[in-house]
Amino acid sequence: MKVFRSPARHGYAVEVSPFLPNRVACASSQFYGITGCGTLLLLNQTDTEVVLVRSWDWSDGLFDVTWSESNEHVLAAGGGDGSVQLWDTANQDAPLRVAKEHTQEVYAVDWSQTRGENLIVSGSWDRSIRVWDANLSPSLTTLRGHEGVVYSAVWSPHIPGCCASASGDGTLRVWDVKAAACRLAIPAHKTEILSCDWCKYDKNMVATGSVDCSVCVWDLRNVRQPISTLLGHTYAVRRVKFSPFSRTVLASCSYDFTVRFWDVSKEQPLLDTVEHHSEFVCGLDFNLHVPNQVVDCSWDETVKIYTPACLSAYLQPSVS
Repeated sequence: MKVFRSPARHGYAVEVSPFLPNRVACASSQFYGITGCGTLLLLNQTDTEVVLVRSWDWSDGLFDVTWSESNEHVLAAGGGDGSVQLWDTANQDAPLRVAKEHTQEVYAVDWSQTRGENLIVSGSWDRSIRVWDANLSPSLTTLRGHEGVVYSAVWSPHIPGCCASASGDGTLRVWDVKAAACRLAIPAHKTEILSCDWCKYDKNMVATGSVDCSVCVWDLRNVRQPISTLLGHTYAVRRVKFSPFSRTVLASCSYDFTVRFWDVSKEQPLLDTVEHHSEFVCGLDFNLHVPNQVVDCSWDETVKIYTPACLSAYLQPSVS
């Protein structure tokens, strides 16, 4: 376990670089994101520790971060002032560009992964989702339909021009960006949904995490009921992430201070519960380069990097 401490900065999101195995970005906020400024942290893990490479302060809280899939130096962050900012890790003291079309907090940003596209999606408390080019020029598309806050918006890793979103209205929605249309609206939970993620190996599998403490896994071809309902968290599930190394493994983090690991192919899907934080765990990611290495961040002012023992059986990618 490697730990980075960020005094007076409460972690909201972490993401490992798709290019550099030791590089991690963390979006953090003062005063638990309720007031004050935000800080984007650029971290590097060595063999023994996690060190700060550099940081950038922003005038409002930062709630999510995503790396460019085409430029190892560029990343985007979402702010409490309704802004999406583009940052260059190489030499910039200020953002490359700031887009401020959202009218409330931007809680989700994600960079497209499919070939032939280089797009950013943002989800906001203003109930809208916006799609941007890689330069944050005026938004290309605005997706409307949610009746509550948009907490999560993620691109399909399989289907170009397709993204999913999760909202306070209890629905998971799948969007066709080119047509600016909602193709599927799933009443996935009876309470707010704070997170969604696509399976890396199955274009039809999406997970949702909710205030009802559950994680549900959906097959988009038949959405009458989830294919798996994962129970164990005791407070709201803040983020869900599928493993890049196994089709059926996913992780979830929660306001119950824990990170849980699941295998939906097993009769008893809960693999392990990791309790190493003393506050809400908000950010979670798998390292694409280091099998089963996990990064998380919490309101307890720490970023932690570790490899859960429960994942040691999943060292080979499974595409079955």
